[in-house]
Amino acid sequence: QVQLVESGGGLVQPGGSLRLSCVASGSIFTTYTMGWYRQPPGKQRELVANIATNDLATYADSVKGRFTISRDNTKNTVYLQMMSLEPEDTAVYYCNAEPPPYFSDYHRGVRYWGKGTPVTVSS
Repeated sequence: QVQLVESGGGLVQPGGSLRLSCVASGSIFTTYTMGWYRQPPGKQRELVANIATNDLATYADSVKGRFTISRDNTKNTVYLQMMSLEPEDTAVYYCNAEPPPYFSDYHRGVRYWGKGTPVTVSS
């Protein structure tokens, strides 16, 4: 069973920074794509960034140049460094793990999620 645990959320003023962490268990870190999603109040969950096993990273247009995703395989941890935060970044942030396409779980639609860590950007 894959388990994901997020941490690092909190209250920050506009223009500030915050770093989120997600620790993964279940022997998935060297093969799974890891990502961060967020769900603003009253809105649907959306992709923020993800990083593949080959370190190829993708970002939502709204966070490009401000957020950086990285992974540390020695700690089974994926990070999201957030800078120049805006009120629009307020959301619950979720860690996500996606199996590779050569796993049957990928085609079954299996995805793993953490419980989320809230980020509030407000003065």
